[in-house]
Amino acid sequence: MKNIFILFSLIVLSFTNISGQINTGANQTEKYLSLLQGKKVAIVANQTSVIQNTHLVDSLIALGIDVKKVFAPEHGFRGTADAGEKVADGKDKKTGISILSLYGRKNRKPSPEKLANIDIVIFDIQDVGARFYTYISTMHYVMEACAENNIPLLLLDRPNPNGFYIDGPILEESQKSFIGMHPVPIVHGMTIGEYAQMINGEKWLNNGIQCQLEVVKCSNYSHKDKYQLPIPPSPNLPNMTSIYLYPSLCLFEGTNVSVGRGTKTPFQIFGSPYIPQTDFSFTPQPTFGAKHPKHEGKICYGYDLTSFGNNFMPDLGELYLHWLTSMYHQSSDKANFFRKDGFFYLLTGNKKIKQMIEKGESVKTIQNSWKEELNTFKQVRKKYLIYEDFE
Repeated sequence: MKNIFILFSLIVLSFTNISGQINTGANQTEKYLSLLQGKKVAIVANQTSVIQNTHLVDSLIALGIDVKKVFAPEHGFRGTADAGEKVADGKDKKTGISILSLYGRKNRKPSPEKLANIDIVIFDIQDVGARFYTYISTMHYVMEACAENNIPLLLLDRPNPNGFYIDGPILEESQKSFIGMHPVPIVHGMTIGEYAQMINGEKWLNNGIQCQLEVVKCSNYSHKDKYQLPIPPSPNLPNMTSIYLYPSLCLFEGTNVSVGRGTKTPFQIFGSPYIPQTDFSFTPQPTFGAKHPKHEGKICYGYDLTSFGNNFMPDLGELYLHWLTSMYHQSSDKANFFRKDGFFYLLTGNKKIKQMIEKGESVKTIQNSWKEELNTFKQVRKKYLIYEDFE
């Protein structure tokens, strides 16, 4: 009965596609089921990996595909872990399939032992289009492991909710880390399928090796679209407001300013105990997705962006840095505004942005500092686009 329901859902999806609605790669099972039949399959997935309303893993098992194991990225298979929290190996309670973590220094790349007897790997995770969102780093290591072990990678593409613009400084080699592995801007304007093709084409994998990659593209999607995510991609990005604001507000993670973790509106507000009192304040407390939030139990004065995020950010088409420069100049503790561990450098991808903020340079001057390198990146990006661009 369950198999019949899933097959009926696929028929419904085909009619949805005809109507012109955006259809993800995962939904188009008719394009990839034949590649999986008779194969031993591993899947890189989380809570966003769905065919309509059913998890990809459950759907493929019901359709007779031999799913051997699941690899889970940051936040875990079901998306319940905090940012940066250790994700443990285990068993999926629903299916009994082994869940293997791909988060943590020792787990980022699947080992040959974990890929033993696997014929094909599926990657299906919803990204949000920012360089420091770690799912694309996980994808890099999965591609590398597949290339090294001669295993094909089937990537089920999904639209980029921030795929309608490109902005930010290009990552410098000296600032390479898990939150930024490639010489791309903060907002790269590519789907994960396009990004994977760039990783291959630019030979960014170890020793320039290339992964045997097949991308199942979305239908009826272009970079002009403002795609609404049906499922939150991580605990602290609960809605489209937070997703639109994330590329700009995440830079605060390298400072002593809270972005609302530990409240009901993470990445929709920001504030600090170190600025003068404003009309808006919040007090971070432990919550789902933020067990130990910054400034826990302290009153933070700042600003509510819930209206701005929805009404203005989608049409702005660039990073909004005025909040960052303003909070620095308002801070009563400038000496400790930027984290001492250099995390702000990793987020921006260079050391110039911090220096310009400290010197009091205008936002326009800061933006102009990356204009030339951004134009160069745009030319490289064009080679790997699958969908109509926004320009």
